Amino acid sequence: MRFKSRMAYEHVQLLHNLIVPISRLTGGGGGIGSDGKSIGSGTTIYLDPEVLRISARGGAGSRVDSGGASQLGGTGSGGSDHGTEGIACFAELISTNGIFLDHKIESIADNVIVFDIDLVQLKTALQSTLQSLGESGGGESARAAPLHNSSEDAREGKRSSRGSSSSYFHSSSFLVVMKLAKRGGLPCLCLDSSCADGSLDVHHAVPVRILRAQEWQNHLPPIVNTPDVQLEFQLDRPLRPVVERLKSISPVIYLDGCMTGELVLRIDSENVAIRTFYDKLIPRFNDAHDGDNDDIANGNYRNPQHWKDSSKKCTLKVDSKKLSATLQWQSSMSRGSVSSYILCMIENEMMVVHVVLNPEDVGFFTYYIPVHYMSPDMMEFG
Repeated sequence: MRFKSRMAYEHVQLLHNLIVPISRLTGGGGGIGSDGKSIGSGTTIYLDPEVLRISARGGAGSRVDSGGASQLGGTGSGGSDHGTEGIACFAELISTNGIFLDHKIESIADNVIVFDIDLVQLKTALQSTLQSLGESGGGESARAAPLHNSSEDAREGKRSSRGSSSSYFHSSSFLVVMKLAKRGGLPCLCLDSSCADGSLDVHHAVPVRILRAQEWQNHLPPIVNTPDVQLEFQLDRPLRPVVERLKSISPVIYLDGCMTGELVLRIDSENVAIRTFYDKLIPRFNDAHDGDNDDIANGNYRNPQHWKDSSKKCTLKVDSKKLSATLQWQSSMSRGSVSSYILCMIENEMMVVHVVLNPEDVGFFTYYIPVHYMSPDMMEFG
């Protein structure tokens, strides 16, 4: 088994920005014991020659004993402390000419490698790598450079993405190598940063637990019914600030969506009733079935009969902490990192937030949020 890749600054930055909000679901506290077994990391990574996939589960980041202490020492900080239990997140990034400058992967399982990892530890390693590159001065020009797999290059075919990235790498004179290797007898995902002039040489090793390739089937995204309502938001109209304010007032938030392009966020209690209105959103009628955006996390939808009904409405009751946790990417990722985001509402089943990265062919990530059951008499729209 072998995996080794090269990354430029902007690739490390993209991976870090993606992992920061997802790591808040698991909350850390996971790790690898001396026997090599996982301690509830809650995150599994899949690698093959084409893609890198991340599957994370909320509230699975640590096992806490009866005294409230993490098994790794200190207090537990798993996702359950932040109300994230039950949330699933699935991300996919293109490997070839995408998140890596170049890479090589070999395994007896058709060149597929699957492993558990503590996402908080990986986030820390990536953050330290970025800081080291920034302090060395190598990151300044990289921050201004676009991702090498740009949509313009892909459409115009003027040059290959790999050729573009290789040219950029030589001009920036630094390199980040990500690879699987053993450290202290344990398998680790290693990040090695270096500069051509020798001014930088930083190494990180994050313990992993290697799984059989077949075990990835246990970490696929949930299969859900076709959304009753699916609305695309403009990037300059984030949901997070509104949700944060409502979260401080009520433990649950009601969302009333309509395929006319309207969404209402509301809370109702004995002391206060608040409504926040969004209009002129973009209804997405058929995109979940025509192959766009990877069919919303690999096409796991059923029963598309009612999609052409523009008057279709849906009401969901969601824990405010869970909703807030799935929108943290709006604070950690710059607007230029995201191409679009779509809110999908499945009555009495699931809320799905699907985010497409920029450029669109780099990848996406999708949150699956459980909802409270509501009887028909509770579903009064608005």
